[in-house]
Amino acid sequence: MSPRQAVIASLLVAALAVAGCGSSKSGSSSSGGGSGSSTSGSAGALSAEAKSAATGDIPDNQVFLVFHDASAGYSIKYPEGWTQRGSARDVTFQDKNNVVHIVVGSGGAPSGASVAAQLNALKASNSTLRFQQPHQIKLGSTQAVKAVYTTRSAPNPVTGKRVTLMVDRYELAAGGKRAIVDLGTPKGVDNVDAYRLMIQSFRWR
Repeated sequence: MSPRQAVIASLLVAALAVAGCGSSKSGSSSSGGGSGSSTSGSAGALSAEAKSAATGDIPDNQVFLVFHDASAGYSIKYPEGWTQRGSARDVTFQDKNNVVHIVVGSGGAPSGASVAAQLNALKASNSTLRFQQPHQIKLGSTQAVKAVYTTRSAPNPVTGKRVTLMVDRYELAAGGKRAIVDLGTPKGVDNVDAYRLMIQSFRWR
C-alpha cells in the first residue's frame, strides 16, 4: 500500500468509527429496574430476576415517603428504604423483585385499545408476556387505563427455576403529558394494599 493509500484508508476508518458512535447514541434508550427499554414516553415490560424469588409482602406498618419529580411534574408515595434510581422522566423504585417503574412522556389520554397495542408490541421482544384486556378506571377524579400483565424471568443458572412477575400497569394523562406506572410483584406475594396506596397517591403538579 502506498503512503497516499494508507492515509485514505486511515481516514475512512476514522469516519466509520465516528458514524458508529453516532448511531449507537441515537439508538440508546433508558431502562429501569429490569424493565427493558423506555423512550419517548413508552415503557418496556418489567421483568423479574431469577436469583431473587418472592420477597414477602410489604408490611402493614410500612412507612411511605413522597417522591416529587419536578421535571416530569408529578408526585407519588413510595416505600421508605427502597432503592431509587433513574432521574427526570424515568424513575424506578425497587426492593428485590418488588419493582415500581414510572415513565412520563408527551401524549394525550390513553385508551384501552392504545394500551393493548403497546403490550402487544412488547410481546415481540418478550415472549413470556401475557396480559388481560386493559380497561378504563378512575383514580380519584382522574381517568386512567389499567392493564394487568405477567412476565417470566430467565431460568436461574443453578436451580433452573423461573420467577413470574405480576404487574399492574396504569396510564394516565394531563396537560399533554402521559404517565405509565408499572407496579410489579412476584407471583405469590400480596402487595395489593400497598400498591393501591401508591397509585392513588399519584398527583400531577
